[in-house]
Amino acid sequence: MLKRIRALIALTAAVLTFGGLAGTIQAQEFGTNWTGVFFANTQTPPTTGGVVVAGINGLNFNWGTGVPIVNGVAVPGIGADNFAARFSSTQTFAAGTYTFTVRSDDGVRVFIDGVLVLDKFIPRPATTDTFTYNFTAGPHSLVVEYFENIDQAELSVSWAFGGVLPTPGPTNTPAPTALPPIPPGALRATVIRASVLNVRAAPSVFSERLGAILRGQTYQVVGRDPRARWFLLQLSDKQAWAFGYYLFIDGNEFNAPVVSTFTLTGNPAASAVSGVVAQSFATVRLRAQPTIYSEQIGRVTWGGAVGVVGRTRAGDWWQVVWKGTTGWVASGYFKVVEGNIENVPIVQP
Repeated sequence: MLKRIRALIALTAAVLTFGGLAGTIQAQEFGTNWTGVFFANTQTPPTTGGVVVAGINGLNFNWGTGVPIVNGVAVPGIGADNFAARFSSTQTFAAGTYTFTVRSDDGVRVFIDGVLVLDKFIPRPATTDTFTYNFTAGPHSLVVEYFENIDQAELSVSWAFGGVLPTPGPTNTPAPTALPPIPPGALRATVIRASVLNVRAAPSVFSERLGAILRGQTYQVVGRDPRARWFLLQLSDKQAWAFGYYLFIDGNEFNAPVVSTFTLTGNPAASAVSGVVAQSFATVRLRAQPTIYSEQIGRVTWGGAVGVVGRTRAGDWWQVVWKGTTGWVASGYFKVVEGNIENVPIVQP
């Protein structure tokens, strides 16, 4: 199955305050503390047996053609194809309507409080499904059933609050710039995963904010970074960078010319460490020791940059510096964006 490789780095800093409205839209959430049970077949997962993986912080996987890796470790006894899994958790919601975004390759089902709300348990290429659900305030059970047939494997389940939350006072977000004309045949990008999206002076959330664009607006793509994660857009009065996760590109994004080799050199996260910087693509617990049973001492936000100062011999845990605190994170939720992880010393067996 063919698919566009798109890094799912969810950058909370890219979601802005509404212009002209007294409220903010919450960022996408993948949930925490999921338990997964894997089976070496593609049938509906049974209620007993299987390989149990606990402590999964978010259902946000893109395994490609490889075996499923969860919490930085390959699931034992499960191959790259022909497997199924059931993921369950209890999440706490505020009262109101939430929009769920589910992407899968192949099939997926979603249950909320025992009620089937999405049923796409069929072989198919990577497909994104959305639905809304109205929650009462408090804890609710979520169950996701998934199967992989052959070739690519991907599963992502997230949700966002659909209402407007009160803010302390009025905002000063300027009105969006008028849409510029797009030359015929040009590569185009449309905002699809944010109501209001920051655009920046360089391909990094740490660079200067130049303005905002809105959901449904389409702009010409005039360049990209080497990994095709950030795209340079032509606005009416300037060019600015937008993060590709929030965009739909109407062609092959790698056809855009590489116009930046920007890196995170000078980022405070790297200033006192080895020069290796990693960025999270989930909200990740910072722990005192490299185990899920260790005390939580912090929380790395979605899209947060950390300096990596140590690692375990297996590489499944990294010792990092986050907002002045040194702790351990599961490496499977991070991507190195600067430096070489092999240069980081092994400080735990």
